[in-house]
Formats: sequence, structure tokens, C-alpha cells
Amino acid sequence: MTIAEIKNNIETKMGQSLEALKHNLSRVRTGRANPALLDAIHVEYYGSMVPLSQVANVSLLDSRTISVQPWEKNMAAKVEKAIRESDLGLNPASMGDLIRVPMPPMSEERRKEMTKLARNEGENAKIAIRNLRRDANESVKRLVKEKEASEDDQKRSEAEVQKLTDKHIAEVDTLVASKEQDIMAV
Repeated sequence: MTIAEIKNNIETKMGQSLEALKHNLSRVRTGRANPALLDAIHVEYYGSMVPLSQVANVSLLDSRTISVQPWEKNMAAKVEKAIRESDLGLNPASMGDLIRVPMPPMSEERRKEMTKLARNEGENAKIAIRNLRRDANESVKRLVKEKEASEDDQKRSEAEVQKLTDKHIAEVDTLVASKEQDIMAV
């Protein structure tokens, strides 16, 4: 593996870490409704547990209400029960074949809890990015040890990898700060 391949590889992986962070942050609850909140909920469907999105249409009715419309009428009760029993603290209400999931207003204490959760997700992403930096630097050191690259190449590579790391960590900070603003907005 060459130094260029190592750099391309970690840049791709750092990008994937950012995407994973964005996905995880979309699950952190803000004051507004977001269909991604229900992504983690699984429903029993003919003996197996499947994600809610595979048995129902999940969409927004308004800024504080999510609508869930099961594709089969007999699934409505199971879907409603799964949402109610999730750890999200939601109270769905059936209206025929449509299930309305109103977002309760968050208390100040709950908002602070959610910001801590967002910061924790950001810290996990930073750790993943730093681990990628370490792995890349070790790979380059191995190339130098095997005489496939010079020490000057190693120094140059370490500087470039550090720039990539700094760029991605700054992006993590931006994403987390943006999520915190969403959470704290009343």
C-alpha cells in the first residue's frame, strides 16, 4: 500500500465517520418532530422483528406531529404498542388507520440531557477520527521501516493526515453545535 492509498483510505473512512455522526444526531430528539426518531423502533411482523419503516409510511403532519400509516390494517395496534413501549417517551394516538405521534414539549432538564447525548455522539466521532489518524501514521511508519518510503515522506504524510484530522474534527464540532442549537431552541 502506498502513502497516497493510505491517505485516500483514511479520508474515505473519516467521511464515513461524519456520515455516521449525522445519522446518530438525527436520532437525538429536538423540540420538533422528525421521522428519523422512529427509525430505531422495531415491530413484530409475522413472527420477526422488522423496522417500523418496513411496515408503515412514516411522515410529518406538522412541526410537532409525526404520522404513521401502517400498510396493513391489522398492524396498527402492534405499531402503536411498539411506539408506546419505546424509550422515546411518546404517546401515539390511533385515528382509524392513521397513528398520530405528537411530540411532547421538552423540559429544560430534558433539553440539557439531549445536548449531553449530542456531545457524547460528537466525542465518539472524534475518537474514531483520531484512531484513523493513528492507524494511518502507523501504516506509513511501517512503509518507512520496510524501506518503501523515506522519512521525509513520513513527515509530509503525517502533516497531511493531521490536516485531514483537524478538518474532520472541526466539522464534527460544527455538527454538534448546530444540533445543540436545535435542541435548546424553544
